Amino acid sequence: MSGKNTLGIIYSNAYDEVLSEMTGLRTMGSVPFAGRYRLIDFALSTMVNSGITKVGVITKSNYQSLMDHLGTGKPWDLSRKTEGMYILPPFSLFGRTTSGNKLQSIKGISSFISQSNEDYVLLSDCNVVWNMDIDEITEFHKANNADITIVYQNGIAPSLENLMVFSMDGNTVKDITFNPPKDEKVNYSANIIFMSKQLLERLINDAISQNYDSLERDLIKGNVSRLKICGFEAKGFVRMIDSMLSYYSVSMELLSIKNRNELFDKERPIYTKVRDDMPAIYGLGSSVKGSLVSSGCIIDGEVENSILFRGVRVEKGAVVKNSIIMQDSFVGTGSSLTA
Repeated sequence: MSGKNTLGIIYSNAYDEVLSEMTGLRTMGSVPFAGRYRLIDFALSTMVNSGITKVGVITKSNYQSLMDHLGTGKPWDLSRKTEGMYILPPFSLFGRTTSGNKLQSIKGISSFISQSNEDYVLLSDCNVVWNMDIDEITEFHKANNADITIVYQNGIAPSLENLMVFSMDGNTVKDITFNPPKDEKVNYSANIIFMSKQLLERLINDAISQNYDSLERDLIKGNVSRLKICGFEAKGFVRMIDSMLSYYSVSMELLSIKNRNELFDKERPIYTKVRDDMPAIYGLGSSVKGSLVSSGCIIDGEVENSILFRGVRVEKGAVVKNSIIMQDSFVGTGSSLTA
């Protein structure tokens, strides 16, 4: 199996509420991250690097910023006459707008899925920062004769609604629970799910006929005994964002060269919307230590252990430490920003 035989589907609004301070006017997918990217860039780039040429982006609300960022999909080589990237706004099912959970959204785009020619489907949220070789997932899926393959991690589970926790027998998921203890390491889903398109369509039909309302609880947990569900353990830098604190923590982890090299693999680059900008300018007497500084920044003050997005201006006499400064911000003389 190859990525060209796989349809990518990305939920752009999943878990918007956990970053409510940043998603009031945008989707989770368009939240800025790591100086120059948006969160959706990671799922999109991962899919494209693995040969996926058709990606549907499910939207719910506040998606003007997302559409501005994605455009026609050209930065990801998804601006095509056939296939390419599809923005899927809230669809109507039986006369009602689907603006609820993941299962409602999948029901709403059932026609898009059925009209696609790919044999497999890869589902991903946008609050997952990842860059994996999807061919490894597809080969694992085939070798284990799995019906559904779910990427998982072992550790302290993030605080996310309907997050699946697995009891495993080798690679096979034997049971699924929710709401794990906060201080115990568990095998938890990264909400990256791979299955055949035929199976997904069957599950959607079951959900419609049975009036199910949860992808995780009704369709996946409800079929543990009927389907072979396998877990593919994620390696490398894979992080899930579940709060403003975790957004900050995951961002600051990228100040480590090791973590940056794992996430920004030269063989699997992360693409984003191009902004033509001058290189960062460091004034005489400026001081920058252990920081990520994006293009277009002008620094005359002191910056330490921080992330500066494009176009940030730090004036002489200003101090920025342990902080994330968003695009085109201005830090005036005498200011001190520390976290």
